[in-house]
Amino acid sequence: MTRTLRTLARPLILAALAASTPAVHAQPAAPRGPEIEALSAQDREVLAAAEQLAADGAQVIEQWILNQAITEEQVFARMYFPILKTDPQKFTTPYDRHATDLVAPEDKALAKAATLQYAIVTDINGYVPAHNTRFSQPLTGNITQDYVNNRTKRMLGDIASLTAARGEARFLLQRIKLETGDVIYDLSVPVMVKGKHWGCARIGYRRAE
Repeated sequence: MTRTLRTLARPLILAALAASTPAVHAQPAAPRGPEIEALSAQDREVLAAAEQLAADGAQVIEQWILNQAITEEQVFARMYFPILKTDPQKFTTPYDRHATDLVAPEDKALAKAATLQYAIVTDINGYVPAHNTRFSQPLTGNITQDYVNNRTKRMLGDIASLTAARGEARFLLQRIKLETGDVIYDLSVPVMVKGKHWGCARIGYRRAE
């Protein structure tokens, strides 16, 4: 292998390892089945919001391709390059410079109810090119603070995230235990770009009493 190829291969290998490594403390309970009849009124509202986010996210990405800002091949390339001096590790991709376009539909979904904790679009490997505004605060260098307030460009490699990202059913509902010990529900819907499975839209929320 030439020196150039070794240089290019290293970030891709690191990205692959990140995608396959489960996040510590984030372990999902068994997902509920895809029967819509089993959903509560709140779950159905979240499902509608997730489906709208999936449609909006797909439209944004397809617009990049239509405008020739990037190619379809780049969108589906699954190439992740580590961003230096970030902890947790962040990654850049061939398209992430356009990813701020996803924030508006994500924030729109998040604003639908006070019980919602996040509303994001991830690719099939759990990569988050852009997060909600509340979780996209400027980096401070304080690892603890930045871990909470800046969640963009991370690779979510835990089981729940990958199950959501790669699910092809109409929706998937999971109960997830967070690092804090809190339990929330996570509802995901596939994102289809140009008729192909690109990733998912995910909304985390607390069940209403």
